[in-house]
Amino acid sequence: MRNIKPVKVGNCILDGKHIYIQSMLNKRSDDIEGSVRQAVELEKAGCEIIRAAIPDMQAVKLIPAIKEAVSIPLVADIHFDYKLALESVAAGIDKIRINPGNIGSMDRVKAVADACKAKNIPIRIGVNSGSLEKEILAKYGSPTPEALVESAMGHAALLERFDFEDIVISIKSSDVNRMISSYRLASEKCGYPLHLGVTEAGTERMGIIKSAVGIGSLLCDGIGETIRVSLTDDPVKEIYAAKDILKCIGKRGGVRFVSCPTCGRTRIDLIGTAKKVEDALKDVDKDITVAVMGCIVNGPGEAKEADIGIAGGDGCAIIFRKDGSQKKIKEEDIVKELLAEVEKL
Repeated sequence: MRNIKPVKVGNCILDGKHIYIQSMLNKRSDDIEGSVRQAVELEKAGCEIIRAAIPDMQAVKLIPAIKEAVSIPLVADIHFDYKLALESVAAGIDKIRINPGNIGSMDRVKAVADACKAKNIPIRIGVNSGSLEKEILAKYGSPTPEALVESAMGHAALLERFDFEDIVISIKSSDVNRMISSYRLASEKCGYPLHLGVTEAGTERMGIIKSAVGIGSLLCDGIGETIRVSLTDDPVKEIYAAKDILKCIGKRGGVRFVSCPTCGRTRIDLIGTAKKVEDALKDVDKDITVAVMGCIVNGPGEAKEADIGIAGGDGCAIIFRKDGSQKKIKEEDIVKELLAEVEKL
């Protein structure tokens, strides 16, 4: 187990006891109304920390508007202009995301560190393959895990110089193997909380696959305090994907959905039924396993650990329960009957 230095972000404590789900607003930074609406949607979906891009002074207005609408912490994403960080602190931000090395002189780094320290606001250092310093890139020849970690530790040292240690580190790459290796190395080098993510992961299909492999592998190693599934899509989908990753490895409760891949024995529309059931259960927070199986072969036998499930027949199905009881139903009633049984659990 890592010896993690706890960092408080709003009402969240990053100490490894709970893995926090993050996402980022993708509305235009000058669309305050749209950004607030999206922040509310993200919180309802289960997002626990929201990040917003603050590219200019106009965007600072997002901070009080969003914080008034949601109860979860808000992170300001800052690049290059240290004054944006200072204004975000003054506006009540819960966390700043910067690269200390790209905001200018040491006086500017100190100004941000001092402002954040005065209000107990942590700083996330964000390093990725495209942000490496020229000298580090020349030293390693490419954005290797060693290069990325050296850059991150160097940025942390800049803040430590000014007695600032409320630090969170992210070392992202669009290459899954490089991302995994980088975080494993970082976990050996420091005790700061780590924010996990495969950056530029892609659209929904490949983005979820890359994130599940990268984030899931590290979480199984006991590495990571916050996560973001980065998708070129509606960020609400990032939240559901993150929750599913956490459920798969036993880090979150909620409905665990099991369904068989179908075969020539299947006599009902199992694919359509499974999709309807899964969608209907996505917001149910009961810690149960629900199975949708194609036939009696893959029904109560293979899914015997399920709390409730169905096994298809010829135009019909049986509902089976963990206690061994069963009930025959018509195919057209499967979804309705199964959801009614879930309600009783």
